[in-house]
Amino acid sequence: MSEYSWPSAAAWAETIRSLPVGTPVAGEVIGRQPFGVFLSIDGLPEAAGLARVDGMPRCMELPTVGQLVTGAVVWHDEHNHQVGVVLREWAEHEELLPRFVERVGQVVTGRVTKIAPIGFFVRIADCLEGLVPLTEPVTDLAKIVREGQDISVQIIAVDLERARILLSSEGVA
Repeated sequence: MSEYSWPSAAAWAETIRSLPVGTPVAGEVIGRQPFGVFLSIDGLPEAAGLARVDGMPRCMELPTVGQLVTGAVVWHDEHNHQVGVVLREWAEHEELLPRFVERVGQVVTGRVTKIAPIGFFVRIADCLEGLVPLTEPVTDLAKIVREGQDISVQIIAVDLERARILLSSEGVA
């Protein structure tokens, strides 16, 4: 199947029957686009899988053409005859953020990854960063903290809906 051909109606019906939501899949990346990657799904040569970037953790990159991947079916697109797939390595990272909800109030050590006008970002776990926002104007934040610096911060809030962690460095030893 080329990335420009779509399965016939009969092949699409077989794809839906064979790949209900939740089904584990494996396949090869056959195309990369700004919105995600197309997959050739093992065992179903006419099925086109799509792993969209809106399901990809920010710290990861799209797999390359020819790379073998695994995942699970998460949706079907009747119009384009595509099977939506979340890649296994992406799904494993989705589970990180909820684990920090119960850690609100705790002090953790992390590494400063970026300094921005609104504050600075600290990596507190693999592929998980939080923001230490500025509470008052600072002329030169780089004089206070630098990228690559290890720092202790307190977890103030975890916003699961917006996938954000709010941190504070004030009063943390």
